[in-house]
Amino acid sequence: MKTIIATNDAPSAIGTYSQAVKVGTTVYLSGQIPLIPETMEVVQGGFAEQTEQVFKNLVAVCEAAGATINDMVKVNIFMTDLANFATVNEIMGRYFEQPYPARAAIGVRQLPRGVEIEIDGILEIPSVN
Repeated sequence: MKTIIATNDAPSAIGTYSQAVKVGTTVYLSGQIPLIPETMEVVQGGFAEQTEQVFKNLVAVCEAAGATINDMVKVNIFMTDLANFATVNEIMGRYFEQPYPARAAIGVRQLPRGVEIEIDGILEIPSVN
């Protein structure tokens, strides 16, 4: 059985998808772009500010699912310029503790709303014994 995860602390879906879907103890997070949840506008600033906002949005969805960002086991990062990879690493290091999740970084031509980064992933909710 699947459960839809939704929170007002992350941007609402701008298409035909859910913020996240939980099946068992696994949660599949839809891609987050750097939208400010309250205004649904792209955060002001450059790549670093966009990346920071994306991670804030991911944190909110993870928490709505009953987990933390450190429970993510797989992260997919889509960037319009792979030259920004060092910035992603630096900011990601502020949100994740070791052991880090598996990760892919993919260069793409274009992302929704003209943003420079989108991140999705999978998390595993820790068992409570």
